[in-house]
Amino acid sequence: MANSTVTIAVEDGTLPAQWYPPKLPDAPTLVVCQEIFGVTDYIRRRCQDLNDLGYGVLAPEFYWRVADDGPVPEITETGEDALQQAMALAGRLDFTAATSDGVAAVEWAQDSAPAVGLIGFCFGGGLAFAIAAQTDPAVLVSYYGSALPSLLDLAPQVTAPSLHHFGEVDSFIDADAQAAIREAVSAHGAVWQSHPGADHAFDNDAAGWFHPESSANAWQSTIAFLATHLPVGGND
Repeated sequence: MANSTVTIAVEDGTLPAQWYPPKLPDAPTLVVCQEIFGVTDYIRRRCQDLNDLGYGVLAPEFYWRVADDGPVPEITETGEDALQQAMALAGRLDFTAATSDGVAAVEWAQDSAPAVGLIGFCFGGGLAFAIAAQTDPAVLVSYYGSALPSLLDLAPQVTAPSLHHFGEVDSFIDADAQAAIREAVSAHGAVWQSHPGADHAFDNDAAGWFHPESSANAWQSTIAFLATHLPVGGND
C-alpha cells in the first residue's frame, strides 16, 4: 500500500504525518522523528526501508508549527545555505511543543498497533529520546541525537531498550559531549555504537557528511536491534 498523509489532533492544532501502513494488520509501528532538514526524501526513503521490513511507519511533520499557514517547510540538504536554513527553522520550533506532538503521534499509533517504537535522526534523535521519556515505547533507536547533551536528566525515564549511534568525528557533538551522553544512557542499559571516521548525519545519503560504511553498519545494527526488541511477525 502507498503512503499517505494523515492528520493527528493535538491540543492546539493538527499535526500532519506521513503514514506507511504495514502489510499485516497486527504489525508493530515505528514513529520516525525527522532530522533538522524536515521530512525530506532521505527520511522518506528510510521510512520505506522500515516499511519494507514489515513495520507500519509514521513520520510526523514537526515543522507544521513554523509553516506560517503554508505547506510544511522542506529543505534540500544539498541546497545553498541548507544547514543555516534548517537551523533557523529548528530555532523557531518550540521543543516542548514538538515533544508533545511526538507523544500524540505515539498515542495515535498505539490505537491500532500492538507495539510502537521510536527512531530518530539528528534533531529527531534527541526528540525521540524526549518522547520516549514520556511514552515508554517498545524500543528506541537514536542516530546522533543533537539535543541529547541538554536532555540527560531524562535518562532515568527512558526505560525502553535503546540503541545510540554516533560518529567518532562528529562536528557538532564532540568527544566530551559523547562521553557524557554515553555515561548517562549506558547507566540505564542503552547500547552504544561508535562509528570510526564518521561525522554528524553520516546516514544521510543526500548530504555531504554521508559515510557509506558507517551508514551500512549502523543500519544493519538497527535492523537487528529492532528484530530483537520489536519483531515483526515471522521475522522474530
